[in-house]
Parts: sequence; C-alpha cells; structure tokens
Amino acid sequence: MALLELRDVSKAFGGLQVIDHLSLHVDEGEIVSVIGPNGAGKTTVFNLITGIFHVDSGEIVFEGDKISGLAPHRITNRGIARTFQTLRLFLNMTVMENVMAAEYGQTKSTLLEAMLQLPRSRKEEKQIRKLAEEKLGFFGQRLAGYRHGQPAYSLSYANRRRLEIARAMATNARLLLLDEPAAGMNPHETHEITELIGKLRDDAGYSILVIEHDMHVVEGISDRVIALDHGIKIAEGLFDDVATHPLVIEAYLGVRAETEEAV
Repeated sequence: MALLELRDVSKAFGGLQVIDHLSLHVDEGEIVSVIGPNGAGKTTVFNLITGIFHVDSGEIVFEGDKISGLAPHRITNRGIARTFQTLRLFLNMTVMENVMAAEYGQTKSTLLEAMLQLPRSRKEEKQIRKLAEEKLGFFGQRLAGYRHGQPAYSLSYANRRRLEIARAMATNARLLLLDEPAAGMNPHETHEITELIGKLRDDAGYSILVIEHDMHVVEGISDRVIALDHGIKIAEGLFDDVATHPLVIEAYLGVRAETEEAV
C-alpha cells in the first residue's frame, strides 16, 4: 500500500485549472521528485497535500486514510511536514527555538501550566529540547554546539535550508515534502544537499516527495520522477526516461522533440 496517494485530484482558481485529474503515489522509503516548468502546478500539489488549499475533486490519502479536507495542523499531526521554496524561518529566534517551535503543538500542558512552570510543563519542555537537539544533531557540525543559541538570521543561506528541514523533522513526520531544497545554492552546497536528502531516507527513514528544478539533484536522489505541465502529469518513471520524454522536452523548451524517425 502506498504511503501517500493523490487520486484523480483537481484544483482550479476561478477559470484557471491549476491541477487537472492528477494521480500520483509515494511508497514507504521512496524518494519521488516532481519536475516541470514554472507554473506547472508543483507547489500547488504541496499546498493541496498539506491542507493549505482544498481539492475541488478527487481525494488525498495518507496511510490508508483520507486527509483531503483536514486542517493543516491535523495533517501535520498525521505525519506530513514540509519546507517552502521561500524560507519560512523565525529569523529572530535561535536555531534551537526554531526547531522546538515545531513540537509545541503536540504538548499536553495548559497555558496556565506553562506560565507557572508546573511539573508537567517542565517535563515536556525538557523532552522538546532533547528531541530538538537530536534533530539538529543529524546535520553534524552545521547546526551543532554554539549554533544552538545563534539567531536564525545569522546562519548562511545553506544552513537556513538545513534548519528548515530540521524543523520539519521535529514534527515527528514520516513523509517530508521538500520544495526546491537546492534553490539559490552554489554547486558545492547543491552537492551537499543532494547527499543530505539521501541520508534523510537511508539513515533517518523518511519517505520524501521533492520539487526541484536542478536536474543534477533530481538525477542524484530520485527513485521515480513525475513531470507536470499545466497541472497535468505528462510523464512518470526513471530519471533518464522522463528527462528524454518528448512531452517533457516540449514543456521545458517550447518545441516538440524530434523523433528518430524524423527525416
């Protein structure tokens, strides 16, 4: 059984059909990349999965249960977390506080218990900090030690990307949705983020759905690739098969690829 399924999902904004009868799945332990030109509907897919937008038709299923129609926080509690194409960190909060913030929504203490620092609140605070340290530790020296107390704005761009992933991990997710994790990075940083995504699956056990424009990253991480154009799935399969598919070439270049039979 697939971990995540989109079944014949459609979404329109006014007269603009953004997603058109889209079906896709992510299996346990799989890395699936979604590619396509700007405006293909890739980020809208993430917004539908996470409940920011509601589907017009079709359904989204996670671990066998329908999640389309649920509020975003309930979907997060089910085990789906995401990062954003444009970083959404709390820049004036510390690295540690950014990660801990992801866990407070799952605490049991009341506001009064937290204000008075009663035993249950203190116990949960220690647990939250311990989990945050564990998630930050996954990134080695990049987010370790003295960096815990640094404000997020002091981090390099690449480390801010890592911090956003750490915060998503802290929600106790099983599925990570990574929206252009290599955007804005130089070649060395891009290589590092490619290795990191592989470690998230191989070492940390996450299943991953990723949007990415950098084809070197897509080639390096993907078990399967799905290509979208104007909200329609135009190709799916191994990287080499999708990257050379005539409809994918046409979507990116605006011209139909010549076939071998062409004179």
